Amino acid sequence: MQYREIVAVTGLSGLFQLLSTKSDGAIVRSVSDKTTKFISARQHNVTPLESIEVYTTGDNVRLQVVFQKMKDNAGAHAPSAVNANDAKAIKAYFKNIFPEFDEERVYVSDMKKMLKWFEILNGNDLLNFEEEAVEEVAAEEAPAEEPAEKPKKAAAKKKKAEVAEEGTEAAAEEKPAKKTARKKKTEE
Repeated sequence: MQYREIVAVTGLSGLFQLLSTKSDGAIVRSVSDKTTKFISARQHNVTPLESIEVYTTGDNVRLQVVFQKMKDNAGAHAPSAVNANDAKAIKAYFKNIFPEFDEERVYVSDMKKMLKWFEILNGNDLLNFEEEAVEEVAAEEAPAEEPAEKPKKAAAKKKKAEVAEEGTEAAAEEKPAKKTARKKKTEE
């Protein structure tokens, strides 16, 4: 299981691993208790954690950047030490960890959710963003070799199109032009 497979599901607490998608929903496995269930697309929205951004005073940042800061500062400011019922304590924690938060658009409920998700991800050792970044770089470098083949395919398609055009032009030249029949005038 990797961070990019983790999703949040509206209406359900916790985080889930996306196993499979279907036209009418998705099959997910709970990260905390490992139960598998079907999520109906009519009742729930599935959002990958990779796609979630957090409002800041400057440019928005991905959620994993916030999680990385929380992980880096876990020794000085432990997320588990924050009282989940004290809104001021939660705001103070995030102000220390990530001072760029936009306090007007990031609500305390969102901060509570981030704290809860961090604990779940940290407990399941899913906060290894460096390894995933290395894998993504390796994946981006691999396709760089393939474009040599794609122009060949494009050239082959172009050649087929030219042959087809020549065939239609030759066929048009061979057929005699249609003559339109004159309408008979009826005299009264």
